[in-house]
Amino acid sequence: MASVKLENLTKRFDDVIALDGINLDIVDHEFFVLLGQTGAGKTTALRCVAGLERADGGAIFFDGQQVDEYTPAERDVAFVFQSHILYPHLTVYENMAFPLHPRKLSADEIDARVREIAAMLHIEPLLGRKPSQLSGGETQRVGLGRAMVRRPKLFLMDEPISNLDAKLRSEMRAEIKWRQRQLGTTMLYVTHDQIEAMSMADRVAVLEAGRIHQIGTPMDIYNSPVNLFVAGFIGNPSMNLLPCDLVADRDRLTGRLTRNVQFGITDAAIVHGLSESAGNGRVVFGVRPEDVIVSQQAMPDAIALEVYGFEPLGAETIVELIIGKNEKSANLILRASAPATLNVNIGQTLNMKFVPDRLHFFNQETGEAI
Repeated sequence: MASVKLENLTKRFDDVIALDGINLDIVDHEFFVLLGQTGAGKTTALRCVAGLERADGGAIFFDGQQVDEYTPAERDVAFVFQSHILYPHLTVYENMAFPLHPRKLSADEIDARVREIAAMLHIEPLLGRKPSQLSGGETQRVGLGRAMVRRPKLFLMDEPISNLDAKLRSEMRAEIKWRQRQLGTTMLYVTHDQIEAMSMADRVAVLEAGRIHQIGTPMDIYNSPVNLFVAGFIGNPSMNLLPCDLVADRDRLTGRLTRNVQFGITDAAIVHGLSESAGNGRVVFGVRPEDVIVSQQAMPDAIALEVYGFEPLGAETIVELIIGKNEKSANLILRASAPATLNVNIGQTLNMKFVPDRLHFFNQETGEAI
């Protein structure tokens, strides 16, 4: 398989900068995900790696060798697109065997490869069918199998399961991850779906407008977002992000969200970081819903807040709490993740406090994490 390096990769379409000097190092056998919203540059990066687009600047390396002048065929990559287009007049078997014919393999070797991958993907009963006789999930598996039979150096996947329903997406996430481990392949996978990124990737790069904000393991990015964009983009429901005034009084540091919602900042590491970078002043406070504790019972240092709304999700209930008003007299809402067993009603009062060592603070002007 292959390691991949992108060095200051730049791509423009007229006046639009699709890739703005991105740098990536993908190690051999790694499952690497490019995550970003529509228009972030994910697919453009993938097409440049495949050789389907020519970059305007920078360089691409496979196993330390520059491949910018190589054709797509010479790069030996398999590209799995969002829509799997199968040849309608060919059977599943013939569709899977099709990319092997130019390689001048024997009929026996082609048959062995097709049947090996078909068994791996549990599509042996489909080999005699035509594409019109397949379901969406079966079509996805056949498209994946057609790429896998080639045994390329690198798999490139462009949102390959985004057109499936939720149940099939869940099944295919596990399938693709399992097969990648079985084959020991290097995979560069593009998605806008953070669940795919969090559940499948060894490492993730978060893109916005052609720039990489952060690279790391899914949990590193989730637990330690480097800026407001990553903090707001990663997580479902997303992180609460609220303006906050820091008030230092002797040895005590307090965060003030509104006149009635103030909390002591007690974690030593957080206090040290704020003292070094912020001191007294306005910051953006971030806390994930699961790090907001709510209860009908009294708790030390808890704040009583009114329930604005709630969303039962089965395993948990997302509770919306009113913490005050903004400058336009609209309600400021704090979301909390509560146990499903908590009986919640709109208008009732719940006691709330934060998990002390799970608080995030960001520079209000730059958006960078403090």
